[in-house]
Amino acid sequence: MTIFCSHCHRPLQAEMSCLPRRAKQAPSASRPFRSTKSASKARRDQINVELQALRSLLPISAEEKERLSYLHTMALVCLRLRGAQLFPPGLAPPAGPALGTELLSLLPGFLLVLSADSKLVYISENVAQVLGLSVVELLAQGDTVFDILDGRVGEDVHKKLLLAQEEPGREVTFVSEMRTSKAFRLQHGGNRVVAVCGRFVALRWPPSPSTTAFLALCTPVVQSPTDGEAVSQDDIFQSMHLLDMTFIDVTESVTYHLGYHREELVGQSWYSLLHPEDADLAAAQHRAV
Repeated sequence: MTIFCSHCHRPLQAEMSCLPRRAKQAPSASRPFRSTKSASKARRDQINVELQALRSLLPISAEEKERLSYLHTMALVCLRLRGAQLFPPGLAPPAGPALGTELLSLLPGFLLVLSADSKLVYISENVAQVLGLSVVELLAQGDTVFDILDGRVGEDVHKKLLLAQEEPGREVTFVSEMRTSKAFRLQHGGNRVVAVCGRFVALRWPPSPSTTAFLALCTPVVQSPTDGEAVSQDDIFQSMHLLDMTFIDVTESVTYHLGYHREELVGQSWYSLLHPEDADLAAAQHRAV
């Protein structure tokens, strides 16, 4: 009887094949299964212990510590570390815990300290009265001044800070919307417009980026009325313009804010009242409108 190969159909001898037989593989030794679940849990527990230790060192009340998330804890720790670098032991910060609640309440706005690279170093506690956000909640937005400002003015603010850094002691001012709490936006219809006025100061000699800080006062452009307080007509002024921004009418309350009488402004250009450094930005906004 002739046997044919099932592969090539050629006649073969019994129990033979034209295909090479595969060598028998030795059974592989089974590897023991090691679970990483316990190791991951141990690492998480260790991280939690370290975060709890950092949280306990923060100079805030016990109630505030209990409400801190991991993100808020690390944000506050970074803020404190940047402050310690600029204000080492023996050099008290110009606006730190020494300013009590009573003194802060007398300010027209809140205090802000930035490092040379625009990182937040200090924010006074009365920021909650202006923006409706506590220091912890504000830090959740980010760790630079650009994270708490309206992004549309970021480039202009960056130029102003560079100018102030090149000429320490020179005062610069910029106006921008700052992020606020949801409750504030619902009550007032949007974010808060704030004027930031400050300058770079050398904290130690010789001056360097690591030893200079931008000290600023952030003042609301329009004060929000408190509960039960009516809005006075003197708190704002309204004006009407031609397309080239020439005044054609303005309310009498302009005298309270600018010192001009209505008759003095009618017929004049709005640009004549602007600071030269703000003219380019104002012109860009004018063209956009």
